Amino acid sequence: QVQLVESGGGLVQAGGSLRLSCAASGSIFSINAMGWERQAPGKQRELVARITSGGSIYYADSVKGRFTISRDNAENTVYLQMNSLKSEDTAVYYCNADLKSSGAYSYADYWGQGTQVTVSS
Repeated sequence: QVQLVESGGGLVQAGGSLRLSCAASGSIFSINAMGWERQAPGKQRELVARITSGGSIYYADSVKGRFTISRDNAENTVYLQMNSLKSEDTAVYYCNADLKSSGAYSYADYWGQGTQVTVSS
């Protein structure tokens, strides 16, 4: 069984920083891409950032220059450093991994339980 566990959310003032972490554990054979999505109240979930096993990175336009995604392949962990936070960054942040579990035929998407990030103005 595979689990993704996020940590690092919380309440921060506008202009502040937070660092999210997500560790994948369980019977994992291989991980392709890992990333972060977020969902604000009343809005659709959106992809924030994504990093492949080869190091290719995608950022949503709204976070470019402020957020940095990184990954520790040995620890199956992905991080999201969030700087210069704005009130519009307030959302539940979900970790996502495209991975192949042991014994599986193909890759599949897994998500964590979500962590709340609240930015006060």
